[in-house]
Amino acid sequence: MPYLSPALNVMTTAARKAGRKLIRDFGEVENLQISLKGPADFVSVADQRTESILVGELQKARPGYNFLVEEAGVIEGPDKSHRFVIDPLDGTTNFLHGIPHFAISIGLEREGQMVSAVVYNPVTDEMYTAEKSHGAYLNDKRLRVAARRELRASLAATGIPFLGHGDHGRFEKELHAVMAVTSGVRRFGSAALDLAYVAAGRFDAFWEHDLKPWDLAAGMLLVREAGGVVSDLEGGARMLETGAVLASNEPLHPQFLKLLKEARRS
Repeated sequence: MPYLSPALNVMTTAARKAGRKLIRDFGEVENLQISLKGPADFVSVADQRTESILVGELQKARPGYNFLVEEAGVIEGPDKSHRFVIDPLDGTTNFLHGIPHFAISIGLEREGQMVSAVVYNPVTDEMYTAEKSHGAYLNDKRLRVAARRELRASLAATGIPFLGHGDHGRFEKELHAVMAVTSGVRRFGSAALDLAYVAAGRFDAFWEHDLKPWDLAAGMLLVREAGGVVSDLEGGARMLETGAVLASNEPLHPQFLKLLKEARRS
């Protein structure tokens, strides 16, 4: 059974409550696909409403904590040692197009260290949780990163830059390098779930640039508590500052790191 600290129990409860509303909103998006109004404004409202539920539930249970959230930004509280980092809807484009692959992501920092994490896909009811020094879980199942040791057997995930975002030339170099030596690359559209999938051993590695702290916070702890390694793309620990991340198991991490570095320099 997963270890549920009081804080993690509060986080999973908030995620489930917000998730129920998000599923109803997701059903409405499918109807809006063929309406004249279009779904974009509705999705923005759904995002904000989910965030409001999460913040409200967490503030009620943990008054005084600080928040860093995607829509509202920084919400300051008197307890400077604790901060929730929240993405209410990671995978907005998937949600917008009726694709059931998106997640609520909640991380809890204590004294600047991530100590609790929740990534929840309400459509599949997959609840990923982690508590520092107590492991990572998918619902009731303990998670371990994959055991593969060779690039040629590995399956990697990434995010692809889109219109007006990211360095397309850099990505093409990295993608070409990874494609040439692995068994495949996937792009699923939710960094939080990509990291959760690395923790679950579904992906052997995940890399991406230009992410926000709320995309990464919870997923990083999941990978580490599942026995994996997380760094920025220079091998350091500045993921939240740079927005660049590489997550994998111990044998593959240095191989992917070298491969991606060399690709960017080519």
